This record gives sequence, structure tokens and C-alpha cells, in this order.
Amino acid sequence: MQFFTCILLGFLVVCAISVSLSKNLLNSLLIYMSYSLVMSIIWILLESPDLAITEAAVGAGVTSILFFVTLKKIHAIADEDGDEAEAGEPLVTEDGDEVGEPFATGAVDASENTLADADANRERNLNFDSRSTEEEKAAKNKKGRRGRKE
Repeated sequence: MQFFTCILLGFLVVCAISVSLSKNLLNSLLIYMSYSLVMSIIWILLESPDLAITEAAVGAGVTSILFFVTLKKIHAIADEDGDEAEAGEPLVTEDGDEVGEPFATGAVDASENTLADADANRERNLNFDSRSTEEEKAAKNKKGRRGRKE
């Protein structure tokens, strides 16, 4: 029995290290689920069935379902159609340009480009708005002058 407990504790350590080193979110979630299930077995061996049931229900059950739903909502898990990107696949814009991996640090460079483009567009729009405002002021002044002259 002591040997079995040591194997389970070793498995817990391996799960904890591998979940932090895994690059795929879905694999990390599956490793987390196995960690919770092993932990519930350890609670049973420690003669604490109430904690074992809670760990199995909350740790491996409810929390994992919430994580699956979250991964689905952020499109890290592909649909049956395969339209959405899986975790680790590069994001592609409507034009077909590759943005980068969704959770990679290289994605910051692409966002800086879009921020620079957005700033340039904003500046162009402000210039356009200021031109139209100046034109409106000039038109009002002309109307005002016409009214005074008449």
C-alpha cells in the first residue's frame, strides 16, 4: 500500500510539472483533470471520503467543464467544421495574412503594427473631420456675411 501511495505522489509531481510545461491548452486541461482524479484517490487513501468526492466533483468535473467551455469560447478548440483555429495554430486575417500564434509572444509584434495602422487611420480621420469643420465654419461665415450685406 505504501508503494502505491508513493507512485501516486510521484504521478502528482509529474502532472504538476507537465501541465506547466505543456504548450497546448487542451493537453494542459487533460493533465489537470488527471491530477484532480489522482488527488481524489489520495484523499480516499487518507480516509477522507468527503474531500475525495469534492475533489472529484469540483476539480475533475465542474472546473474542467468550465475550462472546456472557456477554450471553446476563445476558439482554442476547433469546431466540427474545422473553421476555427486550434491552440498553437497561427491566426489568419480575412486577407489571408498570418498574424502569428494566438498565445505566442510574437503576436505582440503584429498587434503593434495594427496599433500603428489604427493610429494612422485615426489621425487621417481627425484631419478629415477638422477639414470638414473648417469648411462648415467658412460656409457659415459666408452665409453670415451674405445676410449682413443684404
